[in-house]
Amino acid sequence: MTFGETDPSEIFGGGTVSFVAPGNQVFPNQVTFDRRELNRILNLYGRMVAAGEWRDYAIDFLKDRAVFSVFRRSSEMPIYRIEKNLRLARRQGAYSIVSATGLIVRRGHELDRVLRAIDRSVSLVAG
Repeated sequence: MTFGETDPSEIFGGGTVSFVAPGNQVFPNQVTFDRRELNRILNLYGRMVAAGEWRDYAIDFLKDRAVFSVFRRSSEMPIYRIEKNLRLARRQGAYSIVSATGLIVRRGHELDRVLRAIDRSVSLVAG
């Protein structure tokens, strides 16, 4: 298996579209989160860590998708995976949230709307 063809839980690393790894190995055409997307995800992550629900994360940039995995404990499987898949951008939306069981919790075109599925601080109380 080469870089970009493995499961997100099997590799470590990050990068940009033209990432140069140690040993001058270039990985073009990687899908990445841009600054705005990563800022939104990390804001949610910070709130959930402060609430004591999440404790660790991993970011994987593959050829076909970028994955932000969230862990309750670092030795476990991720409880959520926030994925950006550009092949699905026109149809179902580039962003999706996948639970630990593999169930797609929400999919859509806008990251903020997709993240609302797991963001508990944006709940409304009817009075």
